[in-house]
Amino acid sequence: MLKENIQIYTDGACRGNPGIGGWGASLSYNGKTKEIYGGELETTNNRMELTAVIEALKTLKNPSDMTINSDSKYVLSGINEWLPNWKKRNWKTASKKPVKNVDLWKRLDALIQSHTIEWVWVKGHSGNAGNDRADELANMGIDSL
Repeated sequence: MLKENIQIYTDGACRGNPGIGGWGASLSYNGKTKEIYGGELETTNNRMELTAVIEALKTLKNPSDMTINSDSKYVLSGINEWLPNWKKRNWKTASKKPVKNVDLWKRLDALIQSHTIEWVWVKGHSGNAGNDRADELANMGIDSL
C-alpha cells in the first residue's frame, strides 16, 4: 500500500506567556487542503506549538509520508535532538529535572511512530505562505475562545 505524501504547516500563538493561546495547522495532499485550529485559556506558546503538531497528526487515518514545517525551534530540537535521550532517562533532562510539557511530548512521540516525517524549520513571519496561514489559524484559535 502506498503511503500518502502530506505537506503540513503548524504554528502556536500565545497572548501573554503564559496566557490565552491558540494552535493551527494546514495539511495539504493531492491538491486538497484541510485546516484546523483551537485554543486554550491558560497555556504557553511551547504547549501550543506542540499541540498544533499533535492535532495535525491526529487527523491522519493512515501511515503517511509527510513534511512537517514549523517555526518552533523548541519542537524541532525536541524531536531531532532531545527526545531520544529524554526517553532513555525516563523523561528527565540532562540535569535530571522532569521534562517540561512531558504529557504533550509523550503524545507526540506515540503519534509519530507510524509515519515517515521530514521535519523542516521555517522562519516565522518571513513571507512563507504555509507558515503565515498556520499563524493565522493559531490566532483564529485564540479568537474562538
